[in-house]
Amino acid sequence: MHYRGLRGGWQEKDTFAHEDCKVAECQFIDAPQHNGYNCYMIWKIRTKTLTLDRPIWMGIVNVTPDSFSDGGRFLTPSAAVEHALRLIEDGAGIIDLGGESTRPGSDGISVEEELQRILPVLRQLRQCQPDVPISVDTTKADVARETLTEGADIINDVSGLSDPEMIAVLRETGAGYCLMHTQGIPKTMQDDPHYDDVVGEIFAFLKNRRAMMIESGIAPEAIAIDPGLGFGKMLEHNWQLVENIAHFHRLGAPILVGHSRKRFIAERFADRNLGTRQVSRQLIERGVHILRVHEVSR
Repeated sequence: MHYRGLRGGWQEKDTFAHEDCKVAECQFIDAPQHNGYNCYMIWKIRTKTLTLDRPIWMGIVNVTPDSFSDGGRFLTPSAAVEHALRLIEDGAGIIDLGGESTRPGSDGISVEEELQRILPVLRQLRQCQPDVPISVDTTKADVARETLTEGADIINDVSGLSDPEMIAVLRETGAGYCLMHTQGIPKTMQDDPHYDDVVGEIFAFLKNRRAMMIESGIAPEAIAIDPGLGFGKMLEHNWQLVENIAHFHRLGAPILVGHSRKRFIAERFADRNLGTRQVSRQLIERGVHILRVHEVSR
């Protein structure tokens, strides 16, 4: 199978053009201009159905001391909620709350500690923003169950269903689910990731795992897919996935990509935020539906 080359016209650090990558240029794209990629895709989440006829920003709120980009900045519930409200004001259509760092080399935490971090933020945010979809970034079925009971709508699982109880939670609650590919666990996933065909192998993983979920009683419309940039991928793997992200439209599912400020961007761009915006534009041009980012319009 043939894919786009790794470089594909990406600008190097010393030739990066600031004026060509303003996020504002990506925010409002009419369905006919979304390159014909699944313009009428929907994502069924716990309490509503999202129409994905234009890209949606998923704003990241990490309630962690050790996340790679913003660890420790939003540890208190008030700081986290304030940040979430700012992201919504800037244009985020979904807020993604995370209580456990999954950066390369990180250690896991207990269910209890993760819930202690997330629940106060979730409750306060749900009170003041009853209609904004809230996603919880967790790999644990027990955390998923509790946060969905408290008002979350989506489970963003970077492990690709490592917890065997997760299917039951999704079936019981009708939550939206983001199925992500990873190779290994955060502690060791960057030690020596290897693929013979990174695009083809990740496509097959997502296709097979999604089919298993559907056979287990999960609605196809509830499942979004994410190739997992930075999770068990070397620099060239990440760029090849970005270049060939349109290949994943063949799965017939919403595509979510979390590229924001990651190391592979820093390898090509002097400024991670500006590099993130440039990559956002590339992803939108290839029809990505949901972009998970640290900032929306700055």
